Amino acid sequence: MYTHEDLARLQSQSLKMQGWIRRQTFSPDNEKTLRRFSSWEVAELIFRINQSTFRGKLAADPNLPLGEVEEDGRQRWFSLDEINELRRRVRINKKTLMPPRPEGKRALRAAIANFKGGAGKSTVALHFAHAAALDGYRVLVVDFDPQATLSHSMGLSDVGEDHTVWGIMARDLERETERMNAAAAGAESGTALPQRKLPASISDMGLGTLRPADFIKPTAWSTIDIVPSCANAAFVEFASAQYRHLNPEWTFFGAVSRFLDSLPDDAYDLILFDCPPAIGYQSMNAVFAADMLYIPSGPGYWEYDSTTSFIGQLAEALEDLSHGFENFPTGKVRLPKAFADVRFLMTRFEPSNELHTAMFTAFRQVFGERMAENPIELTRAVEQSGRFLSSIYEIDYREMTRGTWRRARATFDQAYEEFKSHVIAAWEKVEVDA
Repeated sequence: MYTHEDLARLQSQSLKMQGWIRRQTFSPDNEKTLRRFSSWEVAELIFRINQSTFRGKLAADPNLPLGEVEEDGRQRWFSLDEINELRRRVRINKKTLMPPRPEGKRALRAAIANFKGGAGKSTVALHFAHAAALDGYRVLVVDFDPQATLSHSMGLSDVGEDHTVWGIMARDLERETERMNAAAAGAESGTALPQRKLPASISDMGLGTLRPADFIKPTAWSTIDIVPSCANAAFVEFASAQYRHLNPEWTFFGAVSRFLDSLPDDAYDLILFDCPPAIGYQSMNAVFAADMLYIPSGPGYWEYDSTTSFIGQLAEALEDLSHGFENFPTGKVRLPKAFADVRFLMTRFEPSNELHTAMFTAFRQVFGERMAENPIELTRAVEQSGRFLSSIYEIDYREMTRGTWRRARATFDQAYEEFKSHVIAAWEKVEVDA
């Protein structure tokens, strides 16, 4: 017979292996570091200009960052900060290299969500975050999944549950309860409102006094921050059910939205949510905070079936919440929930596989223009990047043939560019005071 003690021992053994993998993958200090990018990458893949044009710009202004020259001396290699300085200072045909961003708007929020485990949610979130950072955007990623795959891939593993989405929700419960209790009387009747009491187990945690910055952690990418997750955050579903009993009027699904609303509008350009493979308290927070819903799915029938179930159950959950909280104040969270855009993205796609092409055609027949035109293809380089907790953008192309690396990067570049076009279009629909 096996008890919780046996499971704990198995986890302890697994954690030792996890530590060994991190030591092999990350720097000697057990910290993830970001590589430099060659002048070829910067010119052709990041700035998308001719290499000779790039070299000419560097030669014309000696005050520009010049990168570093490695022992072979054939190319210069630039850090992300140097790339961003070049982006700010260099003009090509009098045009800026800065990415488009509507003035006066807050960051666009996109949730990567689906039921099916293995659909590629974390992989998509990781690659879109890295592609956006290389594109010049400032990115915040929020890891809602207790599996914490995205957090680990960003280099974070030693995370306390107090500083995850669970901590944000507990903080919001305390603050919202205090706000409700401060309203001494009903606006219309003038009668005293009931006082809602929270147990010391919640109020004594001190989460209500934490600042938003206390939940946001830096990553190896200087323009990407993260609200991380951890395995212990899995109990958020149980805790949130208890919290609702303590204050039934608490609009639990708006906790993360209120948290993000407290950030300055210009703190970030893009906020990405990596959602758990279930509809629960965490995923509903992601959905209600999102402006755009991006739904990845693998190319199999069962994944199509799961995607169909996901959008059906999500529709029912959103409808139930709209009716259940229609008389309660929700702040900037409007009911019923409306998205600026909803898109579907096929992952792990093999163009030579007849089943995959048939399923891609079926997805397009059902979802029409909602279906992304550029699926993410399954390549050897993509598989290798996943094994080493990295994106294809983090892997040095010299570690494999350049053709293999470019094919893998191209599939994510194309998917990101399509995603970016939808982000820009959705941005225009986001109200200035939203």
